[in-house]
Amino acid sequence: MPSTLFLLMLPAALCSMGRAMSRDEKQKLRTQVVEMFDHAYQNYMDHAYPADELMPLTCRGRVRGLEPSRGDVDDALGKFSLTLIDTLDTLVVLNKTVEFEAAVRKVLSDVRLDNDIVVSVFETNIRVLGGLLGGHSMAVMLKEEGQYMRWYQDELLHMAKDLGLRLLPAFNTSSGLPYPRVNLKYGVRGPETRTGTETDTCTACAGTIILEFAALSRFTGDPVFEAHARRALDFLWEKRQRNSNLVGTTINIHSGEWVRRDSGVGAGIDSYYEYLLKAYVLLGDDQFLQRFNIHYASIMKYISQPPLLLDVHIHKPLLPARTWMDSLLAFFPGLQVLKGDIRPAIETHEMLYQVTKKHNFLPEAFTTDFRVHWAQHPLRPEFAESTYFLYKATGDPYYLEAGRTIMDNLNRFARVPCGFAAMKDVRTGSHEDRMDSFFLAEMFKYLFLLFADSEDLPFDVEDYIFTTEAHLLPLSLSTAPHASSVPQNKTIYQSEEELDDSNFDWTCPNTRLLFPDPAFPRNLREPIRSAVDKSCPRPAPYREPGMGAPPLRAQDFMANNREHLELLRRMGVSLIHLKDGRVQLVQHATQAVSPIAAEDGVRFMQEMMELSSQQQKEQLPPRAVQIVSHPFFGRVVLTAGPAQFGTDLSKSSTGVRGFVTVAEPYSGCSEITNGDYVRGHIALLQRGQCMFAEKARHIQKAGAIGGIVVDDNEGSSSDTAPLFQMAGDGRSTDDITLPLLFLFHKEGNILLEALKEHREVEVLLSDKARDRAAIFKGADVHQAEEDCQTDQSKAAESESESTASQEAVDAAPAQIEADVPKADSEDKKADAADQSVNELMADWRDDLEAFRQMEKDEL
Repeated sequence: MPSTLFLLMLPAALCSMGRAMSRDEKQKLRTQVVEMFDHAYQNYMDHAYPADELMPLTCRGRVRGLEPSRGDVDDALGKFSLTLIDTLDTLVVLNKTVEFEAAVRKVLSDVRLDNDIVVSVFETNIRVLGGLLGGHSMAVMLKEEGQYMRWYQDELLHMAKDLGLRLLPAFNTSSGLPYPRVNLKYGVRGPETRTGTETDTCTACAGTIILEFAALSRFTGDPVFEAHARRALDFLWEKRQRNSNLVGTTINIHSGEWVRRDSGVGAGIDSYYEYLLKAYVLLGDDQFLQRFNIHYASIMKYISQPPLLLDVHIHKPLLPARTWMDSLLAFFPGLQVLKGDIRPAIETHEMLYQVTKKHNFLPEAFTTDFRVHWAQHPLRPEFAESTYFLYKATGDPYYLEAGRTIMDNLNRFARVPCGFAAMKDVRTGSHEDRMDSFFLAEMFKYLFLLFADSEDLPFDVEDYIFTTEAHLLPLSLSTAPHASSVPQNKTIYQSEEELDDSNFDWTCPNTRLLFPDPAFPRNLREPIRSAVDKSCPRPAPYREPGMGAPPLRAQDFMANNREHLELLRRMGVSLIHLKDGRVQLVQHATQAVSPIAAEDGVRFMQEMMELSSQQQKEQLPPRAVQIVSHPFFGRVVLTAGPAQFGTDLSKSSTGVRGFVTVAEPYSGCSEITNGDYVRGHIALLQRGQCMFAEKARHIQKAGAIGGIVVDDNEGSSSDTAPLFQMAGDGRSTDDITLPLLFLFHKEGNILLEALKEHREVEVLLSDKARDRAAIFKGADVHQAEEDCQTDQSKAAESESESTASQEAVDAAPAQIEADVPKADSEDKKADAADQSVNELMADWRDDLEAFRQMEKDEL
């Protein structure tokens, strides 16, 4: 069974068809949001303040050092009343102006920033510095209106600058990337301050600084903060993978080498992309938009597989790095709205909504078939954020209902007497004794804004941009003095191609012009409704006796069997061949020939998803086909896919070595007719017409010592396609004892061309490329090459004298050789052979390097 991508698409009837929500209903929901916020905020103030966070199960504050360490999570805590600072501008959005004024006074009187404590630079920047700047922005706005905060004299801004100066020592690196942690009192001074020993940081940690630091520079007139943030972004841009234009997840802050080369839009990278686009919006610098657009094009090319967003390897971007997604990527549809790319935003959001419906919350990570991978849910707000932005873009009341679902689930499953508790396991409903500050900073802000009209807000939210922590910074900062007047140590230069205006969208499109049909969002969502949506169960249709079993089982399905394809058609299942050789199955129940056939299609798709999930759990590392005969001598290594049956090459110290011969029939789907040639050799087979296990059994019966299956999908290559592994046939494969490997079309052609050009081709099947000296058991490889070249010349001299006998002895090789034009002289023949070998080796040098990198990534 080929490794496939399955999307179960069931356009089931909707429980509600997106009716408009009345103003009274929205008012009730806003009131409910405020009540929920009050429950969380007041319990923090009553039971936790001045501690950083509330522990809602034990009704007390979390003070770092007094509670058991939670590892890196505690780096957000700095004994600076984190939750209060993070909540300041939320109070204003929710029209709690009196409470805001009281909160500001508490911050000014109680909070100290000079604690001898090590904190995360990233978390402190987005939560505390961002919170102070957001609070300052609101205070200035209220003071200008004249009713509140008339006493305010930029005190929060002075605190923000003090904190910014305490974070600056972290940027004292040769690259400009900040250390991940800093001591608030002593800066970065090495082990004595418990800082300065780290070498790695995440991309988002270093790339999510510019909004807060630039705002601080422009509020205060001190350019140093913005200059450091720009330098860090410049370095990350310079270190992007130039072919894929993607960035890795973790980078060495000193050398700039990527430590983790997986790339996605979730944890570790997420807000780096967010801040490139938002920096353009806030600061008006075209360079940020240019960089974002280049990254975004690569994201949509490699990472986006609508409605999924799957991590890939930066050096081989068509190779998936994992089969699960983390919940932090839920922000991405909202960023796509800001970009103006609404369609994929709707699709991905719908997928996330269906996962939420199935598990009540987004699990911290979930698989491509929407099962729980990591069961925690720390009350993250990213899905609510994207819901708000999609409602603003489309005006579709469907997103108001999604917001209602979020609120209902919070009240039903997370609400406890002392606030709201994070979910320890979404499957069991168990709680964790934590309520992170971002819950108050973001969740209630986005929910309130979702149900609010402009007249319900104390200010025009369109005059501000949201940071990644949902703090509000005024767009008027784009006209404030900034660091452009200060010389910057720019280390990058953009090519003319990158600066070409035709590559970029300079404005966000008007969604009303894009989608004049109000049903457009619904039409995009309907095909994505899948098995994860359990909110509209359908009763099973009546079935006649004897018709209970599906007509086709997933384990028996073959994509090139016409009878199977006809059965799929009757069940409303269509099959799409993807460019990389995979098969995509989509079901439309309305296209089935009958309701019974439609139900059969549902069962088939569910079986297929379970089979795919099982195969993903059995992922094996890549294997190698190494050509060891003259004139290659082990220098050409072809990346091969493994089989889930047969000899496990990873347990063999020597691999399997033998000469290659083409099996007849080439498909290997019936008894081998050239058994005399296959016996004792490695058989070449073509993909298709039967199961891989069946091919293996036929060549094993003929006496082969191994097999290589060549893809029949023309143009496929390990350069561009994910690793392919051959599955069994649903039955026991213990009887298969030989190794079977898979080569994509391009790699297979290399082997076939070598077989055409040379009389005999010997290969080594192994788990990894072997050292040439080891292959030849310590012999002088170069001497062996020279000896073989001499033997070839001697053979050429005597070729005319022994043609008849040679043809009699080696009929098959002579027949293959007859297709190769003869050179006019020995020199030309040698030159042609050398040129052919050089071309092969040059073509696959990159592949060998990629193979080694894949091995390293697997480890």
